[in-house]
Amino acid sequence: MSDVNTMRVISQDVLGGPEVLREAMVERPAPRANEVLVRVRAAGVNPTDWKHRANGGFLGDPPFVLGWDLSGEVVETGIGVAAFRPGDEVFGMLPYPWGHGSHAEYVIAPVRALARKPSSLDHVQAGALPLVSLTAWQALTEHADVRPGQRVLVHAAAGGVGHVAVQIAKARGAYVIGTASAGKHGFLREIGVDEPVDYRAVDVTETVRDVDVVLDTLGEETSVRSLRMLRPGGVVVSILPAGSPEFFEEAERLGVRAVRMLVDADRAGMEAVADLAESGKLRATIAGTFPLADAAKAHELGDTGRTTGKLVLVAG
Repeated sequence: MSDVNTMRVISQDVLGGPEVLREAMVERPAPRANEVLVRVRAAGVNPTDWKHRANGGFLGDPPFVLGWDLSGEVVETGIGVAAFRPGDEVFGMLPYPWGHGSHAEYVIAPVRALARKPSSLDHVQAGALPLVSLTAWQALTEHADVRPGQRVLVHAAAGGVGHVAVQIAKARGAYVIGTASAGKHGFLREIGVDEPVDYRAVDVTETVRDVDVVLDTLGEETSVRSLRMLRPGGVVVSILPAGSPEFFEEAERLGVRAVRMLVDADRAGMEAVADLAESGKLRATIAGTFPLADAAKAHELGDTGRTTGKLVLVAG
């Protein structure tokens, strides 16, 4: 049981399967200048969490506490914080990748990483949105500049980033093509996909053409092959930041654009996400919620690669 000086976190000492995650008690931190201490109410679990748990990724070797998404209340502010006061409900994404640590009862966050939580969203909904929504927002608006009437293809459109990207593209007036297995096509239509494509039945990169924007959530050869689906001047934005130089070489040969990106903490982006959510144009589908202590069970489900929407830890 935590007290005013301690907090529960989900930590790991070694890389491995979900079983390496453990609940630990650590000292509660204090915010520095331009930081706030947030009482975490809910925090999304994303593929980057289970990949870092297993392989270390950007974070290297443990020990570490994972988690970038958060929704909760400000409990303490550091020097110079003018945007928030204790008691304010906020949500956001900790700076990716080194600002991790939201799978805990409390977390320190830079004030610019947060926005006010929309009153229409509960903490589970708000905690599910930040990383996937910022990823999709930055990909589709900053890198692709999606405009009304354009044709946008979203790979893995039922996934965490995918199902949010569909809604953002629709909000910007695009015609959206989304890939998923046939059993998920009903869900795709519910969230706004105009043209579902069963990737198991056809080779999507050979059958879909004349696309303005492709959001690549899969990487590897999908990135390169997606370039051939584009109209002249189109763009493939891949959210997988590493890969073969062939991606850029093929784009130049075809007269199209290739972009690889990592999501970045961004208050303006979070405020845009909040506006979409408040207006009813953006909502996370929740694949499952878990108490903080059951983080390993959330990771087990994530490892299957079969979830529709988002997994969320509820901290209190």
